[in-house]
Amino acid sequence: MKGKTLVISGATRGIGKAILYGFAQKGVNCAFTYNKNAEEAQKIAKELEESYGIKARCYPLDILEPEQYKELFTKIDTDFDRVDFFISNAIISGRSVVGGFAPFMRLKPKGLNNIYTATVLAFVVGAQEAAKRMKESGGGSIISLSSTGNLVYTPNYAGHGSSKNAVETMVKYAASDLGEWGIRVNCVSGGPIDTDALKAFPDYEEIKAIVEKQSAVGRMGQPQDLVGACLFLCDESASPWLTGQTIIIDGGTSFK
Repeated sequence: MKGKTLVISGATRGIGKAILYGFAQKGVNCAFTYNKNAEEAQKIAKELEESYGIKARCYPLDILEPEQYKELFTKIDTDFDRVDFFISNAIISGRSVVGGFAPFMRLKPKGLNNIYTATVLAFVVGAQEAAKRMKESGGGSIISLSSTGNLVYTPNYAGHGSSKNAVETMVKYAASDLGEWGIRVNCVSGGPIDTDALKAFPDYEEIKAIVEKQSAVGRMGQPQDLVGACLFLCDESASPWLTGQTIIIDGGTSFK
C-alpha cells in the first residue's frame, strides 16, 4: 500500500482520525477533509508527515453540500498524482440533525433530508469523483462507513438507521457498476462506537451500559476497532470478489 493515496472525509476526530493514522502507518499518502477546525486539521497533517514520512493534506468540506466534492478532487489532483482509496466517513450532528434524531412521531423532513444528504448523497458524489481517478490508475477501493442502527433498534435513531440502510444498498449498486474498472466498493458497519458523536446523544450513558452488557467482549466499541477492516478492504489481499458487501464489527451486539 506504500505510496498509494487515500481520500477520506471527516478525519480530524473519532473513527475517521483512527482510520487516517492507520493508513499513514502503512505508508499511504493521505488527503482528508475537515468541517471547521482548520488549525487542528493542519496540525494532524503535519504530524502525519513528520511521523510516517508520507504526504498529507487537509481540505475544508461541508458534507451537506456534496457538490463541493467536485472542487475538492480538483484540488487533490494538484497535490497528489493518484487516488487509490476513498472512504466516506463524515457525519453530521448538532442542529443539523434536529428533526432527524427523534422518535418517529417527531421526525421532520429537514432533519431527515440532512442526514440522508450527509450519508448517501455525499457518498455518491464523493465516490463518483474518486472512481474517475481510480479508473486512470487501474482500479481501487471505495468504502462507506455504516452502522448497525439499521439492524438493531436504537432509540431516536430512525433517521440515521434508515440512511445507513440506504447507503448500504447504494454501495451494492456502485460495486456492480464500477467492477469493470477494477474498483471494489464495500461498507464497514460498526456497532455503537465510543466517539464524541455518540457522547452527544442524550441517552449516552444508557446506551453505553446496554452495549457493555450485550457485547461478547464486555465493552463499547472504539474507533480503532474499525481500522483493520478498512485496511483489509484496501489491501491487495482482499479478493476482487469481495465487493458489494457490508462487514459488521459490533462486538456481537447485533446478535442479542
